[in-house]
Amino acid sequence: MEITGKTKVYGIMGCPITHSLSPVFQAYFARQYDLDLIYAPFRVEAEGIKVALEGLAASGVQGLNVTVPHKESVLPYVHADEDVRCIGAANTLIQKSNIWYAFNTDWQGVAKVLQGTSLPLQGSSLLLFGAGGTARAVLHAAHAQGIAHIMICNRSSERVGTLIAHAKKYYSSISCTNIGWNQANVTSACGEASIVINTTSIGLADDDTFPFDVSGNGWAMDAVYKPSGQTVFGKAVKKRRFVDGLPMLIAQGAASFSIWHPGSNPDTLSALTWMEEKLMRETTRLPSWEDCT
Repeated sequence: MEITGKTKVYGIMGCPITHSLSPVFQAYFARQYDLDLIYAPFRVEAEGIKVALEGLAASGVQGLNVTVPHKESVLPYVHADEDVRCIGAANTLIQKSNIWYAFNTDWQGVAKVLQGTSLPLQGSSLLLFGAGGTARAVLHAAHAQGIAHIMICNRSSERVGTLIAHAKKYYSSISCTNIGWNQANVTSACGEASIVINTTSIGLADDDTFPFDVSGNGWAMDAVYKPSGQTVFGKAVKKRRFVDGLPMLIAQGAASFSIWHPGSNPDTLSALTWMEEKLMRETTRLPSWEDCT
């Protein structure tokens, strides 16, 4: 594409940032709508967040995605919407008159994939590995989809307690249970849960192994994505249908794009198919996404 003085600038800030696929599929969305823009990665150290946000706004950057480790640390410098205040993290910023307004589309990415399974979600049970920021986005999505019971498995019982207290404050319709970090409890929970989601950092390192077998029927989802589509968590899944974090990533990116460009509705399925072809990996099948084509 030709860059001119009229080309608008968007991007993603994080550290590290070179691995991010967001510039790839955001460019795909821009081509869908024939928009004159670029989307660039910005490596920002933790101590430079305030200065970076001020500088990027002053430079006329229109919008940003925010990734690790900045999703919580940007909050003092932005105007947060209700979702961000509830979840405690932001991943999407839009700039107006040198003020950054913050949103969270991570939960929308989770919800989009939950819907994609075509499972009956209302009143269902979910097994959740992890109790950090991504787990809060899962809670938000689960509440929106009418999931009734979440069984939480995390190495730190203290963090589970904090997450359960958060759920009681914001999502009174969901009952949460700390199931304990052991195979017997996991196996029992798998028998009850129609969906299992991993939000832990297990799998980010290539030599990781997931500590449990994930049995039962239904679906399993990983917040981690790998170019091959095969994650450490995925290898632990037995009979369930499995999806890694790429569809969630693309769905949250599409939601961000719609915030920056009101009225747009990027085609997540075509973007996912295109990305998987580029990565030379097997096609992910999400029944409800395919039914919409």
